[in-house]
Amino acid sequence: MSKLTHFNQSGEAHMVDVSHKDITHRTAVVEGFIEMSPSTLSLILKGNHKKGDVLGIARIAGIMASKKTAELIPLCHPLPISHVEIFFEPDQPRHCIRCQTVVKTTGQTGVEIEALNATQIALLTIYDMCKAVDRGMCIQGVRLLEKMGGQSGHWQRFQNN
Repeated sequence: MSKLTHFNQSGEAHMVDVSHKDITHRTAVVEGFIEMSPSTLSLILKGNHKKGDVLGIARIAGIMASKKTAELIPLCHPLPISHVEIFFEPDQPRHCIRCQTVVKTTGQTGVEIEALNATQIALLTIYDMCKAVDRGMCIQGVRLLEKMGGQSGHWQRFQNN
């Protein structure tokens, strides 16, 4: 089992030194879901929400969140994000929306945390915009699906776990 990397030999928290790592192309893919009532899902999909385009605003919030990750996670490296793409896929039988986020950079450390943060904030924005009509929404299943680049190479959930 690997040791935790954010603690030094004395057990003190520190930022991991990545200066020795090669600069490589890195990608992370994350998904998450928000369950809601059928009427809330219908309101979002028909574009009838009085606050505006729920998914469009959630997409922008997620993109912004990916770029601000190092400001929120204390030991996270600030990274030059080169690409963020957020997809929303409604699932009407399950009364939910799936959010998938892809984040890319060229650097010395990965972008998993940026992709996880973007997904969480996109889903939280949907919750915020719809809470007046549905307080029972549930954000769940936020997880890394795939990461590419760096020393650990290519990892994919369902193939490597």
